[in-house]
Amino acid sequence: MVPESPRDTAPGIWTRATSLARRKPLGAASALVILVLLVVALLAPLLAPRDPYALNLNERGLPIRMQGPTASFPLGTDPLGRDVLSRIIYGARVSLVVGFASVLIGTVVGTGLGLVSGYWEGQLDYVIQRGVDTTMAIPGIVLALAVMSVLGQSLTNIVLVIALVIAPGASRVVRAAVLAVKQATFVDAAHALGASPARIVSRHVLPNVFAPILVIATVWLGNAIVIEAALSFLGLGTPPPTPTWGAMLSGEGRRNLETAPYLAIFPGVAISVVVLAFNMLGDALRDLLDPQLRSG
Repeated sequence: MVPESPRDTAPGIWTRATSLARRKPLGAASALVILVLLVVALLAPLLAPRDPYALNLNERGLPIRMQGPTASFPLGTDPLGRDVLSRIIYGARVSLVVGFASVLIGTVVGTGLGLVSGYWEGQLDYVIQRGVDTTMAIPGIVLALAVMSVLGQSLTNIVLVIALVIAPGASRVVRAAVLAVKQATFVDAAHALGASPARIVSRHVLPNVFAPILVIATVWLGNAIVIEAALSFLGLGTPPPTPTWGAMLSGEGRRNLETAPYLAIFPGVAISVVVLAFNMLGDALRDLLDPQLRSG
């Protein structure tokens, strides 16, 4: 007897994708925007029409400064004669690296703290939560500015700072989910069968709190990009000449806002669209993964 193929026994990826798109069209559109951004960032050397660091010269050998959008430069040039479109394309790389790396680190640390705090409770929970309360009492951007002023400018420091901002909130959400899952019958059954706490947490608790973790990570991707842009805007982000959207807003965009508004408009639109896409995707995932919202 010939075994059935996976295509015959389970819905295909395309079927599931179209079903989700029909249920959450805004979430599907946001996922498409994010996918396009990923492709643009990965293929930046192929898609960027010019070198983002090179000065573009005219026939007399002079930099083409402050030229508005034209056929040769679709988004214009900056005060140094560099192509704005190419710099925005390469800037997507920095935003995605910072976003995904910081969210990954912050979510993993926050999940670990939330699991330990929620499952074992007691004195350990008290100590962890007081540390979380202390950190969350400081506004995220203020904490990021304070740490960056000490550590200095670098891409690694930005990732670590944003992860530090993300971890306390993630741990609080995970702890609440763990406290709810601990009361479930299957956890009591695992206890009765003699399962170790580590096995119960890894095999029974963690899979059942994965949904809020995924939603937190998706929403924080947009927030991480905003924090990176804010740090770059304030001069504490990735050091120049690396193109970043926040630095483009802070430097030439702010200084030439009246004479060349396109220098601020285009990177600002890029930040707004990407952050909105991540937030909309996070809302869609929350609605799809939350049983109460899904049943309603």
